[in-house]
Amino acid sequence: MALELWTAPTPNGWKISIMLEELREAGVDLGEVQVHTVNLKRGEQFSTVFGAINPNHKIPALRHDGLRVFESCAILQYLGETFPSPLLPRGRARWEVLSWLTWQGANLGPVFGNKLSYTRYLIDLSDEAKAHPLERFGTEALRLVDVLHEQLAEGPYLCGREFTVADIAAYPWVRGYKWSKIDITRSDRVVAWVERVRARPAVGRGLAYGVPADEVDRWSLARRDQYARNGAQIAAPEHRSRTRE
Repeated sequence: MALELWTAPTPNGWKISIMLEELREAGVDLGEVQVHTVNLKRGEQFSTVFGAINPNHKIPALRHDGLRVFESCAILQYLGETFPSPLLPRGRARWEVLSWLTWQGANLGPVFGNKLSYTRYLIDLSDEAKAHPLERFGTEALRLVDVLHEQLAEGPYLCGREFTVADIAAYPWVRGYKWSKIDITRSDRVVAWVERVRARPAVGRGLAYGVPADEVDRWSLARRDQYARNGAQIAAPEHRSRTRE
């Protein structure tokens, strides 16, 4: 049965498209893969069709052999276990990778995401209302950058010498540091890691899902404005409260 992915060009969506391309790069036969792009601005994630795949109405979501899997880190683990490769090692090393995968889902993603929202998207809030969350999430984001810095002293990737799902999960969030206004340049190791991961051919292909080829690494001004408008609309309370069409 075909592997079906519902996704959009966001950090969580790119996690899965990068994983698919890295598996292909590793020589894994994924069989037929069907990619469905979900238009978040139009609220397609709230449709009953998508809700049957992910009752939480968030991208990405996966269906394979009659099984639905949602939440990006769970999808990464599912793909890693279903299609064995060095991206999810076996034995004791697996627990190191899964620890950092969970760290990304519980810490890095939410904090970087909140910093991004208050920096770029919640435009209707006053500066006074945004001051505390910006300080809180900005400070915590820098602490997490420091955690990455210390971990990368152990090797070129998060779990040592090998590139794994832990790197795949963390990279899409960290690569957008300029958009989120999180200064990762305080860490030469983190900057070098971002460059090292981006240089992988499969990562480049994964980032190209849903994005024009000439804007994978540098958005045009028009696309920046579009993302800002889309993000502001999605972050609006009336949009976030929707559960169905």
